[in-house]
Amino acid sequence: MTPEHGILASVEFQMSLLMFVALAGYLVAYRINQSAVVGIILAGIVVGPSLLGLVTYTEFVSSLGHLGAVVLLFTIGLHFNIKEIFNFKYFVIALAGIVVPWVAGFYLATVFGFPFGASLFVGTALTATSIAITANVLKEMGKLQTPAAKAVIGAAIIDDVLSLLALSITGGLVSGDLTVVSIVIMISKAVAFLVIGTLFGSTVLTRVMIGLDKTNFCSKYPEVIFIFVIMAAFFYSLVAELVGLSAIIGSFLAGVALTRVKLRHEKAFREGSEHLQIVFASIFFVSLGVVLDLRVLTMDLVWFMLVLTIVAFLTKFLACGVSARLQGISTRDSLIVGVGMVPRGEVAMIVALIGLNQNLIRQNTYAVLVLMSLLTTVIPPLILRNWLFKKRTRRQE
Repeated sequence: MTPEHGILASVEFQMSLLMFVALAGYLVAYRINQSAVVGIILAGIVVGPSLLGLVTYTEFVSSLGHLGAVVLLFTIGLHFNIKEIFNFKYFVIALAGIVVPWVAGFYLATVFGFPFGASLFVGTALTATSIAITANVLKEMGKLQTPAAKAVIGAAIIDDVLSLLALSITGGLVSGDLTVVSIVIMISKAVAFLVIGTLFGSTVLTRVMIGLDKTNFCSKYPEVIFIFVIMAAFFYSLVAELVGLSAIIGSFLAGVALTRVKLRHEKAFREGSEHLQIVFASIFFVSLGVVLDLRVLTMDLVWFMLVLTIVAFLTKFLACGVSARLQGISTRDSLIVGVGMVPRGEVAMIVALIGLNQNLIRQNTYAVLVLMSLLTTVIPPLILRNWLFKKRTRRQE
């Protein structure tokens, strides 16, 4: 019996199996002292089409994964102050991490015989940085408040905005509709959303929460604060989508805007958010493993995938690490920034999917980009957890 027939095709079975293997991945990863990201992604590969074939990457699985990323980025945002993120140094790091991989990916694809449009999309896929991956690893390790972590998160947020701009430029170049006006409009919308969203959250939203926190209604039902906060996270996400940004940027900004709020029932929403994040983040990470189908790869594409992965790793690592070092960040922290910016995650997959839907790349090229994204997602957490931060801890001891 295959996933297309019988009980295996039901939404209930697919969801239950995904949740089971995802949460099991958490436990296994913790037991062997590794990042939950690695364990959950590998669990997704096992039950996905590459091995057992019990779960396929349907619209349902994709939607669950995106929902998980939104919740994850909101809880990550609760650990950050907006002033610590939007720093000119982080903009320089992000810009270097966009330009170098974009150019390198484009020329590599042309060397392997890809047409102009496909090469542009390959290069654009390399510009992405997954905030969710690195942020979750840093959170697990209790390193979110280190200078290196703040640089990584700040640069990754800016990187995501610039990646969306790069995607718009690529689409315009391929279709011939690119204009200076369209670029200016997108930049203006992104800046306006970040500024207005921050001000609205830190003034209006926090005052409403403080007022609600003092009511007898909230004293009787403390979970009301948690419900209100999650509503705010999804409100920011839908507004971000409406203005052409990613929903995860919106939810992250919501978390950042509510970081400094002090409430009597604060424990209810902070602990509730953490528990919700465990469930939905696990769905996001397991979906990254399910999306991979190794069966479509040929030997020529395997070679291209290996070279592309090496280029993807080195261009982000060197561009972001060197730019961080040139701005006075220590060598050790610059290495952490370089490695932390490497994961491509769901952002590169979205770019690849757009290219596939527009018939600019084929299914096998899409598989290559997804596999590159997974490899650049799995390797950096291992380096951060077992080398860079571990060495730092030993030296401090």
